[in-house]
Amino acid sequence: MIPQKIRKAVIPAAGFGTRFLPATKATPKEMLPLVDKPLIQYAVEEAVAAGCTDVIIVTGRGKTTMEDHFDRSPELEAALRAKGRADLLKITCAVSKLARISYVRQPEPLGLGHAVLMAKQLVGDEPFAVILPDDIVDAEGGCLAQMVGAFDETQSTVLGTEVVEGDAISMYGCLDCTDHPTNPRLVAVKNLVEKPKPQEAPSQNAIIGRYILTPKIFEMIEQLTPGEGGELQLTDAIKALLQFEQVYGFHYVGQRYDAGDKLGFLKATVDFAIKHDGVGPAFREWLKSQKF
Repeated sequence: MIPQKIRKAVIPAAGFGTRFLPATKATPKEMLPLVDKPLIQYAVEEAVAAGCTDVIIVTGRGKTTMEDHFDRSPELEAALRAKGRADLLKITCAVSKLARISYVRQPEPLGLGHAVLMAKQLVGDEPFAVILPDDIVDAEGGCLAQMVGAFDETQSTVLGTEVVEGDAISMYGCLDCTDHPTNPRLVAVKNLVEKPKPQEAPSQNAIIGRYILTPKIFEMIEQLTPGEGGELQLTDAIKALLQFEQVYGFHYVGQRYDAGDKLGFLKATVDFAIKHDGVGPAFREWLKSQKF
């Protein structure tokens, strides 16, 4: 069998972003800026860094600003050119050339599984990645690129995983798993438990917002019985997939921020600002001067 490669990434971006209201009443949460780039751009750049050439963004009502962001803006380009701002012109043009980006609408936010299912026709019969733009991961080479290496080795579904301490496991999907015999960053998944009570968690291995999935997942989603609110959950589909395929968890190396949460977003903003080539030095000096 010829080894398969990951060429496509799906980015679900149809949610309401209620945790950031009122800021997200008219502005998609995915367009909130982390220093000088919107969250959705970090996700697209991570996909490209992992070797993906095609990005499928699952959108919903009121999300057209994301499409505008990745499209060309001839008026803005002309204005920057006329002002001799070659630096900003280069940045602006680069955004529209990141990848081949397609859009598919999710009529209602009916769960992550449903959002992934919306991309079925564009993905086709090949393995693909899923990146949740809420989860910002600062990782050498990119979190997804690390996971693609694991997929190249296993040719199986790979779930981004991190170890969480104490009671925090009750906030995540949790892996019931065993160590891989040769790769210390892989675990073989036996079962998935959604938000277990801390005393009932089978491990401290939590699932984060990065997935590499085989196309069999679409069949599993289509067979799900809708849960609360008519939602189809990706975790349930992966549990069903375990009957047919081996699934692995992968311990990435990097720092994750829950940018869908106000505190997590602020932490990410500070850390990314400190590292920013332009404002980093001045921002660090300002922080030192503050008396918190």
